Formats: sequence, C-alpha cells, structure tokens
Amino acid sequence: MTIDETAPLPSSDEALRGAVRFVALANLAYFGVEFAIALAIGSVALFADSIDFLEDTALNLLILIGLGWSAVWRGRLGMILAGILLIPSLATVWKAWEKFLHPVPPDPVWLAVAGVGALAVNLTCALVLARHRQHQGSLVKAAFFSARNDALANVAIVVAGIVTTLVLSGWPDLIVGLGILVINADAARKVWIAARREVRLAEETRN
Repeated sequence: MTIDETAPLPSSDEALRGAVRFVALANLAYFGVEFAIALAIGSVALFADSIDFLEDTALNLLILIGLGWSAVWRGRLGMILAGILLIPSLATVWKAWEKFLHPVPPDPVWLAVAGVGALAVNLTCALVLARHRQHQGSLVKAAFFSARNDALANVAIVVAGIVTTLVLSGWPDLIVGLGILVINADAARKVWIAARREVRLAEETRN
C-alpha cells in the first residue's frame, strides 16, 4: 500500500463517499476470500496480500469516517489506524517464519487464481477512485495509488504461482510474501507520518 503524504482531506462529496464505500466493501470481501485460500494452501504471499486488503479496507473506512471531521481529529484517527495496521503484519511475520522452517510449496494453481482475482479487484478499485484522485487530501490519493500499485504485488503472486509449478518449492511464495510484508509495514509508517503532519499543521493554524 503506497501513501501520499500531503494535504488535508477533501470536503464531503456524495460521489466520493459512494466510491470510497464501494472500494472499502470490495477490499473487505476479497480479504475474506484471499485469507481463507491462504490458510487452506499455506501461502505466505496470499496471507500478506490479504492483510493488504484489510489495510485498504481500514484506509477507506478512515476516509468515510473522517469526512467532515476537523483536521486535528482526522489526524489523530489516522495515527490510531497506523498502529492498528501493524498488528496483522506481525501475524504475517509469524506465518513467514513457519514457511521458512518448513518451505512446503502452496498449491500453485490456487496461488495463481487468487492472485488474478486480487488483480481484478485492485484494478476495479483503481478505476472507481480514478475520478477522485485529484481531490485534495493525502488519504484519498493514498486510496487510489494503493489500489493501483497493489496490482503489481498481485502480478508477483501470479508469477510466484507459475514459478512454484516449475520448481516445486515454497521459496517463491515466501519471497513474494516478505516483499508484500515490507510494503505493508512501510504503508503503516507513512500513514503515521501523514497523520502527524496533519495534526501539527492544524494545531499551528489554530494557534
């Protein structure tokens, strides 16, 4: 998940609300699908990517909740979110450690199929948010760039599935999973930075 660290959240707009609501629900739904498949086939990459869908759900819910809030409270909410986002990432670390100790390859067909499904969801969300990406507000822009850039991780998952078929190893899945984990952790860090900046600017303006 990639975060742009600028500007305040945009003013309330019904079209924006509808788009963000759709994206939040789509991400939440596919989180459930991908998480279930990840557990069933023992895939670190799908596990990490499902956490990314959960992060994107939280991000879009934050936008919905924050519309109409003051910049200070919006920033504080963002800081809380950043902390929450790190919690499921710890579960990914545990899953990766298990895979490292026992690098059993996941089912490559299900791995690739789930990756294609994730790619379709992220591209759809990016298209839905595209018309709103020029709105001022770091979180709105973050939602768009997140959906767009997450598609790259989904392509990596599909490739991991293909490579796993050829080499019959758990390492391609583990490597992609660790890469997605790093992206997720960096996203939480940038949400925290953006939120702190928003609170600081609002307090300086008020004073």
